[in-house]
Amino acid sequence: MNTLLKSNISRYLIAGVLGFSLTACNAISRISEIGEVPKLSKIENPAPPQPIALPMPAPQVATRQPNSLWRPGSRAFLKDQRADEIGDLLTVVIQIDDKAAVSNTTERTRANAEGAGLTNFLGYETELGGIFNDNLNPATLIDGESTSASKGVGSVDREEEINLRVAALVTQVMPNGNLIISGRQEVRVNFEVRELLVSGMIRPEDITSTNTISYDQIAEARIAYGGRGQLSDVQQPRYGQQLYDIIFPF
Repeated sequence: MNTLLKSNISRYLIAGVLGFSLTACNAISRISEIGEVPKLSKIENPAPPQPIALPMPAPQVATRQPNSLWRPGSRAFLKDQRADEIGDLLTVVIQIDDKAAVSNTTERTRANAEGAGLTNFLGYETELGGIFNDNLNPATLIDGESTSASKGVGSVDREEEINLRVAALVTQVMPNGNLIISGRQEVRVNFEVRELLVSGMIRPEDITSTNTISYDQIAEARIAYGGRGQLSDVQQPRYGQQLYDIIFPF
């Protein structure tokens, strides 16, 4: 038992030392960047290192009509200008206007009462007074009563509105012709960097003639809009407070 306890204590101490070391390294790194503007990320290949693990439909062979001036799915007389190959660009239009209002009220009340007596038990009921108390009444040996009440009220009122446009890059073409897109945009204003990330799967048929697509036509869409810098740091609780909120049980 002592050996197991010592082993667990050693593990906790090692984990604590490692966590403190990582925090210290992060703090030192942030201290070294005091007074400098946030650095922008390098331009890198947004394509994932491995193909996306999704069901792969069987490849489809495009049929062409002989002596026809139009190609299947084409929206231009000479050439379709919409994105359809790896490396092509298209514009994602993000127009989110969500509102949600939910209100719930729950109320519960319960009352219980129990009573029991032993007025006759072969004459031995008269002996109970000598065992417990002379004032014992066999007719009211047990008398219990309990009440409980609970009331809960909850409400949610949320409103979000985002209007953005971002260029995305085709990173993969699925066997059935669907496109995997990925887009990233960073804007630095003074000491604050705003980031916009979008990725997902689209159908070439949903791309408009102006080479744009709406966000609600993206399957497995991942859209993130946030920032990093001095303002974002001030808006977040300190590391100690976050740790306290996680481990404090009350």
